[in-house]
Amino acid sequence: MDGGLPTLVAEAPGGTARFVQRLFSPLPARYDHLAEVLSFGQNARWRRALVDHVIDPRPELVLDVATGPGAVALQVAARTGARVVGLDLTRAMLESARRNVARSGARVQLVQGRGECLPFADATFDAVTFTYLLRYVEDTAATVGELARVVKPGGVLASQEFFVPPRPFWRFWWWLYTRLVLPAAGWATGGREWFDVGRFLGPNISAHYRRHPLDSTVEAWRAAGMTEVGVRLMSLGGGLVMWGRRGGD
Repeated sequence: MDGGLPTLVAEAPGGTARFVQRLFSPLPARYDHLAEVLSFGQNARWRRALVDHVIDPRPELVLDVATGPGAVALQVAARTGARVVGLDLTRAMLESARRNVARSGARVQLVQGRGECLPFADATFDAVTFTYLLRYVEDTAATVGELARVVKPGGVLASQEFFVPPRPFWRFWWWLYTRLVLPAAGWATGGREWFDVGRFLGPNISAHYRRHPLDSTVEAWRAAGMTEVGVRLMSLGGGLVMWGRRGGD
């Protein structure tokens, strides 16, 4: 891996991957700011909780999948001193990440590719992180297996995601927020592209967990060889941080 921006997977087959590219390509310039709006100001807090799980023992090489503009990759590099590879499907996101990395001076290498088909050998990384990924893949269990494949035995897999609050009272307000406030906030702060994201996000989250309840996601991690799988619901259940350790010698 050199300091450039290699395209290891130029095309992403399948309708889901093409949809993700269309959805996110217009968004990088204000992604971090708008992610805070979409998470009701909780995205940075969830990110810190995610990175907390990859700093001990201190890793030397970390992969951040669905890196977007590189916020998780940069925080991992800053808190651990590790070399970090940030991988994303969308070229425009990687260009935004490249500018952020250049400003920071961090040791972050950027690669275009898909979480479902990683261009790395088995057991390459001390830790792998991923954010807001599994709602955009066609086979969540297979994707978790692919992510776990590149983790060294004893290494950590950790993720950050939206969730549906389990308590009915908070779920009701979450539903109103995601269906009414998010589209309006997206339009006000980011124009038509972010209105589309705001309108899409709530139904997408709900549909994902109807198809893949949390218990089944935990089972997918265990089936992929992850042990000590932990789950933390955050922000009244609107956020989900997961982590586990790769089994084996």
